[in-house]
Parts: sequence; C-alpha cells; structure tokens
Amino acid sequence: MGQRMFVALVPPDEVLEHLDEFLAPRREAATFRWSLPEHLHVTLAFMASVPEHRLDDLVERLGLAAARRTPFETRVVGGGAFPDVARARVLYAGLSLTGGVRQEVDRLAAGLRIAASTAGTEIDGQRFHPHVTVARLGRPTEVTRWVQLLDGYEGPSWQVDEVSLVASHLGEGPRKRPRYEVVEAFPLGSR
Repeated sequence: MGQRMFVALVPPDEVLEHLDEFLAPRREAATFRWSLPEHLHVTLAFMASVPEHRLDDLVERLGLAAARRTPFETRVVGGGAFPDVARARVLYAGLSLTGGVRQEVDRLAAGLRIAASTAGTEIDGQRFHPHVTVARLGRPTEVTRWVQLLDGYEGPSWQVDEVSLVASHLGEGPRKRPRYEVVEAFPLGSR
C-alpha cells in the first residue's frame, strides 16, 4: 500500500486567512463539514497510492514539470458546487482565470499529471476544474444560496510561484480528518 498524495497550489497565509474570515460567520448557518483553513488548496494532481519506491522519481519529475511553467497571478473568487447546485456534495470557491491564467493552470496541471504518470504513479483521472473545496456535504443538498454568497467573494491576489507535493495522512488530523504534510515544494519557471 502506497502513500496518499496530491500536488497543489497552496495559497499564502494571508489569502487563506481572508477566505477563512469570510466563511467564519457563515459556518454556523449550515451543518456542512467545513474545510479547515490549513486544508484549503487547489489540487492539480491526485494520487491515491504512491508506492514508496516511486517517490524519488516522482519528486524529480514533478520538479522538472514545475520548472517548465511560468509563475502567474491569481486570486480566489466566486464559487460553485459539485456535481451541481441542486445535488451538491462539495461547495467550492473558484480561482480567477482571466488573462491567460486558465491556460497556464491547465498546462501546469497537465504537466504534473503526466510527470506523475511517467513516474509510475496512478493519477485520479477526473476532469480538471481548478477550485478550493470549502465544504463537503453528507448528502446531496440544494446550495444555490451558498453559491450566490460565494459569487460575491473576491480574495486578495497572489503570485503563484510554486506547487507543493502533499502527503495526506487519513484520520490523523483534528476530529479524525486528514493531516496534510508538505513533502516537497517545486518552484515554477526555474529552469
């Protein structure tokens, strides 16, 4: 059995604090399983089981893939729900993807997924949709009001200049949630 890992954009503390302050007074209005502030990130590639003997190759290939991409500026804005607002299981905040940012984020995610696959690690094959999960719902729920609320949110911008490989230790965090550990950070555009 390998280790559960993902590659993510981890916004800086001030960005996470801004989003957390926006969500804090609203959390009591719904019995969702709200994401902990330290869990807020944008997953670029998810690997349910990374074999230990593949880790060094994975780290090397992810570093090369990140180096091929260019730093860019974005912000957390708006929101949505998966699979949709009528039957939501996940409530999320979006990313500002204007001015070529969408193309850069897509290329970054694709490059990292190819690197992980080439390193012999199985990647979650779901279609990539950049987002920050803010809450999970125990059962499908209608969340139109929540998405409208998130649509009014706009966080501070930040320069994305690195991605992180994160190990997810299930059940080791507060209230039996995962504990996330950054294993390695890879600078963008460093080649």
